Amino acid sequence: MRYVNRDGAGMVVAVSLIEDAAHPEALPDDSPELAVFGPGVTSGDLAGTDMRLVRVLEDLIDVLISKEVIRFTDLPGVAQEKLLERRSLRHARGGLKLLDDDEVL
Repeated sequence: MRYVNRDGAGMVVAVSLIEDAAHPEALPDDSPELAVFGPGVTSGDLAGTDMRLVRVLEDLIDVLISKEVIRFTDLPGVAQEKLLERRSLRHARGGLKLLDDDEVL
C-alpha cells in the first residue's frame, strides 16, 4: 500500500510508504497512478534497502570525519542534528553493527 498526496487537479504529486497528514490517501501498489513514480518498484524494493543505505552513509560520514577528510562542522546544521540524533539512538541500541568483520563490500 502507498499513500499519496494530490494537487488541486487531483493528480498524484507525492507518494509515501507512510500514511501522514501530507499523504492521507491509500492506493494499492499496482495502481496505474503510481507508474510515473517508478515502473515495477514495489514497497519492498527500495524501502527495504533504505535503512541499510542510511547506515552505510552514516558510517561513511564517520570514516570521512575520522580521517579528517571533512569536519563534522562542515555539514549543514540540520544534517549535524540528524546525525547526532541517529548516533545517540544507535548507541542506545548497542551500535547496530553494519558489517561482519569478514564481509567485503
